[in-house]
Amino acid sequence: MTTPTPPAPQAGAPQNNPTSDGTPTAEAASGRSGYLYRKVALHLADHPDQILKVGEITRAIGAPSSGAVFEALKKMTTAGHATHHRDPHHRFQITQAGIDAAGTLPPAAPRTRSISSGGGGGGGGRQGRPAPVPRPNGTLYHPRRLGRGWDVEELQRLRAQQVPVLLYGPPGTGKTAMVEAAFPDLLTVAGTGDTVVDDFLGSYNPIPGGGYEFVHGPLVTAMREGRVLLVDDATLIPPRVLAVLYPAMDGRGVITIPANGNETVEAVDGFYIVAGHNPGVHGAVLTEALASRFTVHLHVTTDWDLARQLGVPKQVVAAAIDLNADLAAGKTVWAPQLRELLGFVKVRDHLGMPAALANLAGIAPEDARDDVTAALSRHTGTPITALALGKR
Repeated sequence: MTTPTPPAPQAGAPQNNPTSDGTPTAEAASGRSGYLYRKVALHLADHPDQILKVGEITRAIGAPSSGAVFEALKKMTTAGHATHHRDPHHRFQITQAGIDAAGTLPPAAPRTRSISSGGGGGGGGRQGRPAPVPRPNGTLYHPRRLGRGWDVEELQRLRAQQVPVLLYGPPGTGKTAMVEAAFPDLLTVAGTGDTVVDDFLGSYNPIPGGGYEFVHGPLVTAMREGRVLLVDDATLIPPRVLAVLYPAMDGRGVITIPANGNETVEAVDGFYIVAGHNPGVHGAVLTEALASRFTVHLHVTTDWDLARQLGVPKQVVAAAIDLNADLAAGKTVWAPQLRELLGFVKVRDHLGMPAALANLAGIAPEDARDDVTAALSRHTGTPITALALGKR
């Protein structure tokens, strides 16, 4: 399959006004017939791994004429935003430049998409997978597909557009890791049932020689310095405490600190709030007030392909997949996620495979341990019990 040299612009085709690096802008590429061009570009961007026939695109976007769609696709090819394949049908696939350009286009029509990160789909597809991103603790985060690109990049774009994100999914699927990789300027509040307003705003601390001074909390610091605040396990925090965030999120961008003489704090550019929660954790309550403050709700699941790539044996991954299916069906109360599987690899490398299997069973909650040992035994063909010390 070859990619011919794009044809020269036809008469009447829009002129491309290149950017400083020579890439035509999305506006220049779209030309006067911008409405149809946008619909075509956005549809291709939503399917970056597919090489689509003209008829398929025409039906998908509800265009009246496949000829008009074909002309828009040829313009995209001329702009370097798509590749044109003849095998023998005319088929097109968006390029990375096209994906980037599509992100600058106004929407052609209201579009609702369900987005998720992780899950297990696959390896192949679009080239240009970004390199692993270092986290503050020195470990590497491996970006996953999200929307038109990769999760880390998409989170950064959402921050630039001030679109708040609520991440949800089981503990250990990589929610915090993803946010740490996306935002080096991150501040974090780890939520519990004992979290209070002072944990966000600050409190008076004693100073040497007597007396007290007010030390501002992470919400204030993030607002003043234009940083990102992650509210982790947000649904464990009492709703009346979370209400301290809402004036900072709903367009006002201003809060007051009653404990410090009603001090007023205004958010500067760059300030952004992202939250995470684990729906299955006991005591987690997602209120309407909290949910409505976040435009994007992103389900984060374990990336099974990544687990295999990082050295988790395929039999153990298969057992984990089965256990997660049982968890979703309410047949068990716990299933290992990426965090536990990476821990399995470390234990295996130090203590050997039998000990690692036994340890994975042992870290399961007691009321799920029989389910975990049964799944591991079934997939590995080895009887397994929880890790324990025996006689000398």
